Amino acid sequence: MDDTKKVPIGVSARHIHLTQEHVEALFGPGASLTEFKPLSQPNQYAANETVAVYGPKGSFSKVRILGPARNLTQLEISRTDAFALGIDAPVRESGNIEGTPGVRIVGPAGEVTVDKGVIVAARHIHFHTSDADKWGIRDKQRLQVRVGGERGVIFDNVLARVSEHFALDMHIDTDEGNAAGVSTGDFGEILA
Repeated sequence: MDDTKKVPIGVSARHIHLTQEHVEALFGPGASLTEFKPLSQPNQYAANETVAVYGPKGSFSKVRILGPARNLTQLEISRTDAFALGIDAPVRESGNIEGTPGVRIVGPAGEVTVDKGVIVAARHIHFHTSDADKWGIRDKQRLQVRVGGERGVIFDNVLARVSEHFALDMHIDTDEGNAAGVSTGDFGEILA
């Protein structure tokens, strides 16, 4: 594999982002998220706190919250998770939740029902601006990434997300990782 365009891969399990208002509704007034472990992106972490989510057909307990609190509540699931919940979640870029289905979220101190915010996250690569500049990649560009191995694939329509606040990392969901035999820490090669 060409080292010049190698990108580390993170397989992302179902998780939820919450607003501070929803953190307090679910965990009590004045509650805040506490760090369980850092994530690949600077200042992002998996929180110790978890919630249960309920769809029309099924539910998941102990859904990990990612911190810090955000300006919108968003549940990111795989297509398999969507079937289990009974929710027709569209593939979307993070933050693009208009017209998406909602979900009931239950914590130890209360519950909230959001009318939108459930998505299957579009596969994407976080690029620090220096990496994007080095490889001539633009924000929102669609890329192809080859992953080798016994079940090697080429991921098409991989969204480039460029910011000085990002660290180089490709994110796919558990369905995609399982289908390609990819685990967190494996590498892909950007083709175009």
